[in-house]
Amino acid sequence: MTEAHAFRRICLAGLLAAAAAASAMAQTDADRSMQSLQVKKKVLRVLFIGNSLTSANDLPLMVHALAYADRRNLVVDSVVLSGASLEDHWLEGSALRKLRGGRWHLVVMQQGPSSLPESRVHLRQWTLRFAEEIYAVRARPVLFMVWPGVERNAFFDDVRESYALAAQDVGAIFAPAGEALRRTTALDPSARIYEADLFHPSVAGTYTAALSIYGALTGRDPRGLPSRFRLANGRLIDIPAGLAATLRRAAAEANREFAFSAPVPAPR
Repeated sequence: MTEAHAFRRICLAGLLAAAAAASAMAQTDADRSMQSLQVKKKVLRVLFIGNSLTSANDLPLMVHALAYADRRNLVVDSVVLSGASLEDHWLEGSALRKLRGGRWHLVVMQQGPSSLPESRVHLRQWTLRFAEEIYAVRARPVLFMVWPGVERNAFFDDVRESYALAAQDVGAIFAPAGEALRRTTALDPSARIYEADLFHPSVAGTYTAALSIYGALTGRDPRGLPSRFRLANGRLIDIPAGLAATLRRAAAEANREFAFSAPVPAPR
């Protein structure tokens, strides 16, 4: 093991211990937040922190619209920076100010695919840093698993493992949106879920991710959610019926196999 790798492991262990202490203090509140998801009249406040994979096609507003159609009272907000990692958000500061200034219940985070070993370490390290702040405001972290570009499909398992490990580290909810897109391609290779760059999602791809995220947050089966609805900004989303059935099935299968709510770690 190189000196640099050893140092990163020491830093990661220290951050985990710090986050675990904060997590334990907020465990009761986190549990209450999860219970409140089942109470349709209670307002649930969700903050999204991410990059263009979150901002594409108004993903947070799409999750909000699905909740509204499902008769749940959801408030969403987001802090997005193009191409940003969680470290970039931390250093830029807007996400931390938004997090500390609102009464959030859930904080959904993502960065790039993070499939390489050094990228995995980076994702876990900065998830831990954000988790301290999230638990400090009595909220619960959520990891939004993204996806590799089409040309890097062989790395899907590595992406999922990176995000799942980060979720397990901090007692987060794991939303396997990337696996929902992967399952879509398996069910219908002709489904257009990416834009021309073969990485950013089309409207159908974002809809698939939103189904997975909303399902992971609430336990809702995505197959019962609508495919035609209007966002809070007035934009109409209208997914053709046949394609929508495939996307809902893909999200349901991905969530059933991969979504989880990790136990909040106890202090060491």
